[in-house]
Amino acid sequence: MAATNLGSTGEHAATDAAGTPHRGRKPGPAASAPCAPGAVGPGAPPAAQAGPEHVTEPVAYDAILLAGFGGPEGQDDVIPFLRNVTSGRGIPDERLEEVAHHYRHFGGVSPINEHNRQLKAALEAELASRGIHLPVIWGNRNWDPYLNDALAEARQRGFTRLIAVATSAYSSYSSCRQYREDFADALADTGFGEGADAIQIDKVRQFFDHPGFVQPFIEGVRDGIAQLEAADPALDRTTDLEVLFATHSIPSTDAAKSGPAERGFGEGGAYAAQHLAVAEVVMREAGAGDVPWQLVYQSRSGPPSMPWLEPDINDAIEELPAAGRKAIVIVPLGFVSDHMEVLWDLDNEALETAQEQGLAAVRVPTPGTHPAYVAGLVDLVLERVNGTPLADRPAVTRLGPWYDVCRPGCCENVRLGFRPALAGIAP
Repeated sequence: MAATNLGSTGEHAATDAAGTPHRGRKPGPAASAPCAPGAVGPGAPPAAQAGPEHVTEPVAYDAILLAGFGGPEGQDDVIPFLRNVTSGRGIPDERLEEVAHHYRHFGGVSPINEHNRQLKAALEAELASRGIHLPVIWGNRNWDPYLNDALAEARQRGFTRLIAVATSAYSSYSSCRQYREDFADALADTGFGEGADAIQIDKVRQFFDHPGFVQPFIEGVRDGIAQLEAADPALDRTTDLEVLFATHSIPSTDAAKSGPAERGFGEGGAYAAQHLAVAEVVMREAGAGDVPWQLVYQSRSGPPSMPWLEPDINDAIEELPAAGRKAIVIVPLGFVSDHMEVLWDLDNEALETAQEQGLAAVRVPTPGTHPAYVAGLVDLVLERVNGTPLADRPAVTRLGPWYDVCRPGCCENVRLGFRPALAGIAP
């Protein structure tokens, strides 16, 4: 799902460089310097401005920018939030209300903001335990606190070099480049990207195959299989059981454009390739190499005429009894926390489909604030702080370590084309 520039109606407490209020709304699209198309390393500290694949020069960052998707926190927030998410697509409120019922079912509250509060606190505790003095500033793409609010806080506290950690692990337009575009939008909106004290923003590499992100899923698959086997000792793991790795579906055209074109990932692009590679590692490390598995998709929101990645998880579940399956483990591999699309699409719809098909089912946890995940995010920040050589960077698949500076043409939005974006080589 994607978003208008209508957002929260909260008090406008922060101002841009010209004194204009901007708190409580999503920034409009950036269109000019310092984020202009054709720039090299726009908005980046000097070590990244030349666009190296991996930055091996130490950088003295002032703070960490925790960048989230955002979510409503009350019934009155739901439609304005969905307008933000679908900005520029002209979707009427009546159609947005068709999606809003997912949020209304939970009182209009998405759990994503609370999860990010918990993650921020966990990161701060991990940093303090290691004696690392880097404040964590939190900003969202689509709801309060917005990214321009986070930049206003950075300016107020005198921070000009930020290292961003986005709550998204994989490569695609919506899971990487759109965050980078929103960084550019926020800098342009506030005016903080210009002048001698301009704010600069780097971003840690996509962490789909960092061991800190993968470890919680290994444990979850191991525990999920054990739970099903304990409930049914006669279960044959090689024929009766299947593991479904679930991630958000995206348009097939966007999937094909995910990742650098020169890598040649094929039809599903880097997005599908990364998920498949991680799933293989999870199954092996969980001691489940003899258990059937597949990658499935969820949460598609486009028109029926537009091809999206398939199979849908519910369609896949409906086919499993004919294959002799009796039980499934659902793994939310594409998600870092239990936000709305996990609670509704997996815990509600997918588990209901499994019950209808007579399948025993368990859904394993997302990383959330798992100690390995939190420590891994801090390790990713330290890679950039210390300029860690490529050979010393951990990655559990053959695809990584991924790039520090996104490559030219990476993750184009086929519908909109390239817009100004930070943390990469333009376009």
